[in-house]
Amino acid sequence: MSEHSVRNFYDELAHDYHLMFRDWDASIAYQAEVLGGLVRKSLGAGPHAVLDCSCGIGTQAIGLALAGHQVVGRPQNPGAPPRAPPAPAAPGRRGAGAAGGNRPHPFRETSFDVVLCADNSLPHLLSEQDLRAALLGMRRVLRDDGLLMITVRAYDETRQTRPTASPPQVSETRDGQVITFQLWHWHEDGERYDLEHFQLIPAENTWHVRVRRSTSWALTSPQLTEFVTEAGFTNITWHSPASSGYYQPVLTARRAPSTQ
Repeated sequence: MSEHSVRNFYDELAHDYHLMFRDWDASIAYQAEVLGGLVRKSLGAGPHAVLDCSCGIGTQAIGLALAGHQVVGRPQNPGAPPRAPPAPAAPGRRGAGAAGGNRPHPFRETSFDVVLCADNSLPHLLSEQDLRAALLGMRRVLRDDGLLMITVRAYDETRQTRPTASPPQVSETRDGQVITFQLWHWHEDGERYDLEHFQLIPAENTWHVRVRRSTSWALTSPQLTEFVTEAGFTNITWHSPASSGYYQPVLTARRAPSTQ
């Protein structure tokens, strides 16, 4: 899938992205608590310079900024920068939107303490070449021994069962309940799938149906571990939802020191 197609997917979804969560504000706080805890465990209390390289509407970036970190967000969809935080940020906290997503980052080498790629964004890269390039770009902007955090779906089991749909998610709005779910159409390779992202929006005595389409690579944990190792990271650890409290598996790794 082309970068243009991925952008279109997120451009079309941006207005309704928050409806995938039962309570978006609560999810901002919960994700910041869990991800911030992993940062503190690895790097200390901070504050730290964080690049959210696939920030979307800012679900992770806003929460980490409100927690005191210096956050720069690069959305997948340049036309829709991160939304305003649910409460005013304290002086010195920031969440700046910039174009690019997983493309090469226009930042100096070793600019950040943490690079975050969350919400199953990395699997939109469908080739080994693109995945390697993205991980090398993340490594380039991390300081020596900096922390990489990637969250993806639990694809180890998914690759075995190949589900054809995701469970519906229901969120409450002023106009009624919004229902979100996906249909998955698996490729012959058994690794990649086309997804149709449905949202049913309540209207008078009926529903408005919104459909967006994209493709993902169901990367297993051994596959992603191999790519991350190859890109020059060490101390690779997988944190399961049961152990971390996060809604997706989280990979953490450290940038290996540069050799002169």
